[in-house]
Amino acid sequence: MTTIFAEMSALAVEHGAINLGQGFPDTDGPESMLEAARRAITDGHNQYPPGIGVPELRHAVARHQREQYGLDYDPDREVLVTVGATEAIAGAVVGLIEPGDEIIMIEPYYDAYAATAAMAGGVRRVVPLIPDGDGFRLDRERLADAFGPKSAVFMLNTPHNPTGTVLSDDDLAEIARLCIEFDVIVVADEVYEHLLFDGRTHTPIATLPGMKERTLRISSAAKTFNCTGWKVGWISGPPELIAATKTAKQYMSYVGSGPFQPAVAHALDNELGWVRASAAALQNKRDMITAALLDAGFDVHRSEATYFVCADPRPLGVDDGIEFCRSLPERIGVAAVPVSVFADDRQPWHHLIRFAFAKRDDVIADAAERLRKL
Repeated sequence: MTTIFAEMSALAVEHGAINLGQGFPDTDGPESMLEAARRAITDGHNQYPPGIGVPELRHAVARHQREQYGLDYDPDREVLVTVGATEAIAGAVVGLIEPGDEIIMIEPYYDAYAATAAMAGGVRRVVPLIPDGDGFRLDRERLADAFGPKSAVFMLNTPHNPTGTVLSDDDLAEIARLCIEFDVIVVADEVYEHLLFDGRTHTPIATLPGMKERTLRISSAAKTFNCTGWKVGWISGPPELIAATKTAKQYMSYVGSGPFQPAVAHALDNELGWVRASAAALQNKRDMITAALLDAGFDVHRSEATYFVCADPRPLGVDDGIEFCRSLPERIGVAAVPVSVFADDRQPWHHLIRFAFAKRDDVIADAAERLRKL
């Protein structure tokens, strides 16, 4: 799966293309956070931090979840700092799964889910998103069919990468009901929790009755504060689930991001106004790239959150998303990613293209002009 990202990035470099394939911003996060990181380096926070994360960040994460969602976590026993959200995912899956256990995930899915399931010897069961007007919704029939006696973990991702879908409260309630019925742990990847559009709000599944005690919540600074290179993530949940995650995580990286952890703590406590402004700016960027894709002749699926919008090139006479993405950098100087690489059953997603819009407005405007040449 990572091969396609490397391939698209290489083609973008070769042809001088605007890279709308990878999901990272091209502007920095809040200045006070950057200054806090510089100060931490100058003040000598450059050695190994505690394996579970510095106290300032663990307490800030706990405060943040209490203030935003009413979720109470003990910062010393129920919060673990990780090297980005991906390590939190890997630690949770490897720590909880025994060979042969089934992991349920929503398709299409972030590629790390399949990799970590394989590392743990887990068996992947997928529940597809299906078309719903100009957006997507969860296939509730397939959801019910995915649960069984070997189900161990439900890998929940909302807001969803790569489609930008926000699962409804009804969907979350049904997932919760089935997880309780089958005694399944939820690993909830919520890294886009603050980047929702058009007045939508995020509902952590841990806030639903009976779910906090069986949910591991994952988030990170990367998408919230435009610092993907810092690799500061965290995972919160019941002490016994955090302990299992820590047991696996400590042999992956042990610890990282020493001087960046206090800076992220500062941002969580002081820069949510910046985050709200960033989400509003992203909504405008989504509108810009959506308009450009429609003008170029694509059908465009509704993006409700995240950095991504999915476009259908079939009105242009194209039904092979992979080959189309391979041709775009040379043809018009824009790189994108085919959605089918995020799926087990690729056929329903064979045509679809994902564009990332977390770029400066002038970059999106330039990409829009290039797309209109199709």
